[in-house]
Amino acid sequence: MRKDPPFALLGIDSDNGSEFINDLLYRYCLNGKITFTRSRPYQKNDQAHVEQKNWSVVRRTIGYDRLETEEEHQLLERIYQDLRVYINFFQPVLKLIGKERIGNKVIRKYDTARTPFQRVMERKDVPLERKAHLLNLYLGLNPAELRRRLDKQVAKLWRLPS
Repeated sequence: MRKDPPFALLGIDSDNGSEFINDLLYRYCLNGKITFTRSRPYQKNDQAHVEQKNWSVVRRTIGYDRLETEEEHQLLERIYQDLRVYINFFQPVLKLIGKERIGNKVIRKYDTARTPFQRVMERKDVPLERKAHLLNLYLGLNPAELRRRLDKQVAKLWRLPS
């Protein structure tokens, strides 16, 4: 997973559960000089932005069912691989750039919607070879075919016996 993002991994922000926090992950972060933080106990809004993306990307595509079999796991891995590419290269996102309170009303200002790929390509701190790799990947993608493949895989997932 660490080779895919265009940026170095600087930190991991985790929920509090033992399924997220364990000695192996903690030592991995120490050895890799990765900042490891966790949300505060009983503060469910600490992970609000992550949870928002979880709903708008994962839950919207897969739903809330519990998937446990090896066949489901393998299909989910293929779905997530295609979904990651589809979202990052072809789904523009608005970014909040400011808020201003006027009386009881909050006025939010957003930048122009751009894909995560476009945002990475605009950054000066991303090495040119990484940008070239991403551009090559982008030029080889067909968003309509990617979407059809995703839809077909999700439909197959729901036809699997539980």
